[in-house]
Amino acid sequence: MRLSSFFVVLIAFVVAGFASVFAARATVAVVEGRSVVAVQESLLDQRHDWVRVQGDGLQVILEGEAPSEAVRFRAMSIAGGIVDASRVIDNMSVMDTAGIAPPDFAIEILRNDSGVSLIGLIPTATDRDEILAEVGRIAGSLPVTDLLQEADYPVPDGWRRALTYALRALAQLPRAKISVAADAVSIDAISDSVEQKRRLETDLARTAPAGMRLALSISAPRPVITPFTVRFVRGADGARFDACAADTEEAQRKIIAAAVAAGVSGQVACPLGLGVPSRSWGDAVARGIAALDALGGGTLTFADTDVVLVATEATTQADFDRVVGELANALPDVYALESELPRPAEVTADGPPQFTVTLSPEGQVQLRGWVPDELINTTARNFAMARFGRHEVTMGTRISEGLPPGWAVRVLAGIEALSMLSNGSVVVQPDLMTVRGNTGDPEANALITRLMIDKLGQNADLAIDVTYVEALDPVAGLPTAEECVAEILAVTEARKITFDPGSATITAVAQPVIDDIADILRRCAELRLQIAGYTDSQGRDEMNLALSQQRADAVLDALRARRVPVASFSAIGYGEADPIADNETEGGREANRRIAFSLIVPEPVAEEPTTLEEIEAAAEAQAAAVADGAGDPDAAQTEAGAEGAATAQE
Repeated sequence: MRLSSFFVVLIAFVVAGFASVFAARATVAVVEGRSVVAVQESLLDQRHDWVRVQGDGLQVILEGEAPSEAVRFRAMSIAGGIVDASRVIDNMSVMDTAGIAPPDFAIEILRNDSGVSLIGLIPTATDRDEILAEVGRIAGSLPVTDLLQEADYPVPDGWRRALTYALRALAQLPRAKISVAADAVSIDAISDSVEQKRRLETDLARTAPAGMRLALSISAPRPVITPFTVRFVRGADGARFDACAADTEEAQRKIIAAAVAAGVSGQVACPLGLGVPSRSWGDAVARGIAALDALGGGTLTFADTDVVLVATEATTQADFDRVVGELANALPDVYALESELPRPAEVTADGPPQFTVTLSPEGQVQLRGWVPDELINTTARNFAMARFGRHEVTMGTRISEGLPPGWAVRVLAGIEALSMLSNGSVVVQPDLMTVRGNTGDPEANALITRLMIDKLGQNADLAIDVTYVEALDPVAGLPTAEECVAEILAVTEARKITFDPGSATITAVAQPVIDDIADILRRCAELRLQIAGYTDSQGRDEMNLALSQQRADAVLDALRARRVPVASFSAIGYGEADPIADNETEGGREANRRIAFSLIVPEPVAEEPTTLEEIEAAAEAQAAAVADGAGDPDAAQTEAGAEGAATAQE
């Protein structure tokens, strides 16, 4: 039976209706899905991974717990930039941070020949871009890897101070790991030499902010020691090392333990070095010290594989033979032992011959005593003048025949040993060399001992009493950066750096001024120094700016030619800016034509709003500024650019 046309039309309408409903639902689902994905991706790109995005028809619903009201508002703004703001439904809550402890903010900065990397957690209020800009300047052409994370909590006390100090230290340390925490900095670095290590330790410790905890560990390559020397002395006044060296930390521990057991008190130093002649060095030296202790006193000297044991006059022959025999059998075959049991010297009416050389704290040197002939007398005088200066040496020597063999060598070795001291004396006798005095070199004792062993042999009887005085240490006594700049300003106030008219050629009269500035800078630790050139107002601005730049560069080049390390210096010409006198008078123009020196101090990380009230106040101020400039956008942009340039100039 055929259906009527009415039913056919009805069925067609029903089918079309269902198809329209399904098509509409599919379209809504597609739009909803794309909107949700787009909003979610945008929030994740801007580190809002705490937001959950859901769709309900054409509406986009945001859920989750925001760290703060400001962060919740930013999430809404991001979503409103992707879809129509009227479609965004806010179902987010704000975290109650009153009872939540802030995280431990910390940065670990790693710098080596491959670049710089930053890892850690910083407060959101910290100017991340400023940190990266400063690190990029320090790294130069090397890459900077940014792995920092942010947390929106108040900036802890001391954070900016510690961060500023860490960045300043990073500029001085090409290979280092610097850990920054609130009010604490830990530095592990590698230096190129022992001297640089001491210089860096002194400078970094001196410039550390008051109240900040600093953990400083700088290592240096082990020095090559030749001969590898240990000289251990035990006498009536106690036991001590005149020189000590170890090849490994294990050998160092064994040697120090043996020395402490033999009577050494206080802090014992036995530096690590390269050049050890045997893997059994630590065991051999420890056995030698124990043998000397068993004798009750004397001197033990190791110079590479040669060993000399000298007992005291009070030692009995039986004890001497027993201890020496045991030590000879205990030492490895590579070592050659020589022993000596001295006997009391015969006393004569005239006493033994003697030569004395003294060095006063003012630098005056006096030579007195016996020399074998005129040639040795002249040689000793010329050698002393070469070491201490022609006008500082006074001769009071006498020529005598019949002096012991090797007397001339002992005299010259005494003069050389005295040159390692700041003040003191050396007394030369046939069987004893006595060195006393003060020094600013903590290694002077070991250096003098090695010198004497090299010149006089291991059997030489030495009495070395050298005191390290920190005030005399050229590294520990380095002036601060501010003191260096103050010295330079004192020099340039008294004598100006002048140039030939209209040129950047430093005049001959000004060369001594440059010499004095170079002497000051060579005594300073590494510092960031700006050399600024200025002119008077005569001439065109462009010519004055170029001339001032050329003159600043000329001073920088002159310091470089005098072997001053200028890598951290900058030369800038300011033209006729910042006059210090009236350009209408000749005297004023002369004063304005100048070279100025100033210290470049990294600016502390900028303070930023950290609380909700501060953020809202800053937002209102920014909105007001935008509203004020809305009538003339180009003018507002120009004004903002001018303000940024002025800030950079300052």
